[in-house]
Amino acid sequence: MRGKETVRDMVLSLAAIGVVAAGIYLFGIPHDEGAKGSGVKTVDYRVELDTARRAAPYPVAAPEPGSLPKGWRATSVTYRAAAEPDGALWHLGFLDQDEEYIAVEQSDGKPVPFVEEVTQQARETKRTERVDGEEWVRYEGDKYDALVRQEPGVTTVVTGTASYGQLTKMAAALTEKKG
Repeated sequence: MRGKETVRDMVLSLAAIGVVAAGIYLFGIPHDEGAKGSGVKTVDYRVELDTARRAAPYPVAAPEPGSLPKGWRATSVTYRAAAEPDGALWHLGFLDQDEEYIAVEQSDGKPVPFVEEVTQQARETKRTERVDGEEWVRYEGDKYDALVRQEPGVTTVVTGTASYGQLTKMAAALTEKKG
């Protein structure tokens, strides 16, 4: 019977493959239609925060529970112990209710290269923001804007795609603790 295949046989074969593919798509791949926006997962950062606060050579900054506006969610967290020349690095990333990115970055390494890296090459302006009695310097960039505060032994950066208003809300929510 080989060699007697027809166009009808080919169409039936393609239809069978299509049915299998549709079944895999509908039943084999998880879909979360209720998820908002980008599908980025929310993370619980408490364990990493406690670990970083014990290990870091500086007080680690993070928002207190309930201090951020409704709809903000943590999406990434990392702590890396001191490594030359970067120093100890703390990162805590969020998406706000409009899916704009906001991150808290800290390092005890060299401030200039650290700020350039985490702000995606944003440039220092001469404008400052006073947040809870602390002076933050504004940075503007093509990709990220930022608020930067340098203190002896640590540089803290609040950066992202969000507006300065949102960056200021994050800076106001931060509590710095050691241990």
